[in-house]
Amino acid sequence: MTREDDAMMDAPQINNPKPEELFNVNYLRIYYGNLFPYTDIHKWLSYGHDGKHPGCDEYYFGRREFSFTLENDVYLRYKSFKTASAMEDAIKSHFPYKIDIGAVYSVDPDKRHAYSQTGTNVFTPVERELVFDIDITDYDDVRYCCSGADVCSKCWPLMTVAIKVIHTSLTEDFGFKHILWVFSGRRGVHCWVCDPKARRMTNEQRSAVAEYFRVYKGNENNARKVALMGYSLHPFLARSYVDYLKGFFEGELQATQSIFSSREKYEKILEMISDEDIQSELREKWENSARSSLSEEAISLVRWEQLKNTLQSKKHKAPILRMCVEEIVFTFTYPRIDLEVSKQMNHLLKAPFCVHPKTGRVCVPIDPYNCDEFDPLAVPTLSQLIEEINSGGSRMDVDDDDSDGSLLGKSIKFFRSSFLEPLLKLCKEEIESSYKTKIAKSKDSFSW
Repeated sequence: MTREDDAMMDAPQINNPKPEELFNVNYLRIYYGNLFPYTDIHKWLSYGHDGKHPGCDEYYFGRREFSFTLENDVYLRYKSFKTASAMEDAIKSHFPYKIDIGAVYSVDPDKRHAYSQTGTNVFTPVERELVFDIDITDYDDVRYCCSGADVCSKCWPLMTVAIKVIHTSLTEDFGFKHILWVFSGRRGVHCWVCDPKARRMTNEQRSAVAEYFRVYKGNENNARKVALMGYSLHPFLARSYVDYLKGFFEGELQATQSIFSSREKYEKILEMISDEDIQSELREKWENSARSSLSEEAISLVRWEQLKNTLQSKKHKAPILRMCVEEIVFTFTYPRIDLEVSKQMNHLLKAPFCVHPKTGRVCVPIDPYNCDEFDPLAVPTLSQLIEEINSGGSRMDVDDDDSDGSLLGKSIKFFRSSFLEPLLKLCKEEIESSYKTKIAKSKDSFSW
């Protein structure tokens, strides 16, 4: 009998787990013993360097940095593993609360101190996915249903819109094809751009891409939080506005957040209008209609139309008013990316299929083309997965396709078929092409 079989037999029986039972060390031990897709993660981070081709770099995976966060916030950084089995053994022995993935370095991160003794700075990041981190807490000034780490069906669509805007730009403006979106497990999303040209970007190039997406520049002390330069939108911003932001703002966001329904809410928006006369005119109009019998949603819609019509009629008064409507929409809906995460190669990001210690939910991939259907509150929790094992509903060998009907199986299948397989096909073609070029050059050098 294997360690995994022992773990399954010892798993506690869970019927209706209490909140505090969503995550604990015993469950985590079982999860890493039976469910975590080690082979898939290794294949992904090897990028075709599996040793099966003479052009492979057999040391590639071993130069990747991992970090573990253990119980009581014990933090282990610069861990590295030569093989998939070495990675699996380390995770099963530590059962980390969190696994972060870093860059591929010039030398084995675990042996960095030995190289530092040489006096040369040879320990440096040489390759890393272009990554993005978007957190719902950064939208607290424009959502009224939740705050902090809380999230619900009313505010999660802000993340959905962020995925649509960023993914469309990454594919259409930058030409990237191999992009992985992952639920953070609690309150946000992570994006991994894995095309070869993305992984090999310098920090300067990463900063340039991050700045391309920078629109939100405000803080709690600024009434105007976005900077739309000039009197017309950049083509990327215009596309985002027309295709995603305007419709979402006037439809779903108005319905769920009713952003004009109270004085406290609409004063924030009036402050974004630079003309005080227009502010006063709208304020007076809305105060006089405060006792309307309309619903909050209907009141918000009426006031938004009044604001747009007023600005349209007065835009000749000041050129700065021409973009005011767009600025309001962008303030409420445009993706608020943690740009610093994207700019540096050595920044760490949580691994897919980790379990969030606060919610017990698995960090599952999100299909960017069907992200409207993603429900963060329906993502399986650790306790649900253990209950599934105990009920006999799933023999969780994640290296087989038989697990597709399990709670986690659909996510693993999507990761493999929609992301991993096309990516590895490209990587192997690149390795083969590079190898042929190298052989050809070698032959040419001897043909004298």
